[in-house]
Amino acid sequence: MNYTAAAPAVWEQDFAEADGCLLSADQCVIAAQHYFVKGLIEIPVIGSDEVFSWGVWVSLSQESFSRVSELWDTPGREDEEPYFGWLTTDLPVYPTATFNLKTLVHTRPVGERFVIELEPTEHPLAVEQRTGIDLERVREIASAVLHAGDGE
Repeated sequence: MNYTAAAPAVWEQDFAEADGCLLSADQCVIAAQHYFVKGLIEIPVIGSDEVFSWGVWVSLSQESFSRVSELWDTPGREDEEPYFGWLTTDLPVYPTATFNLKTLVHTRPVGERFVIELEPTEHPLAVEQRTGIDLERVREIASAVLHAGDGE
């Protein structure tokens, strides 16, 4: 019920040893100029109490990233206003690119991943986030993700 991206789509393995670059499970910095956090796009599963989620990366401004980092271990951080960001994860199971969709990053309590809210457009991912998906769609996504390396 969850698929996750290991790094933002713009991350290159060469960055791992470069100055000003960092990739952790929750944060990423590239060349001390580009800032990212990991969060969840949660999609309700119709007819179920379960939620399907995509673990994705969102770019933030330096100011927003600094604020997120400042409050990282601070109880009550979930009271912060959401941060604007750009989706920097490509989800090829959608017919239209997901890279650079507008988002709001909602902070949760310490220890919980951010929730990523997509701008309410007609992009299929945004529609699914608003309206939910059925179990058949979950199976379709699972099949597409599992066979992504098969050339399909």
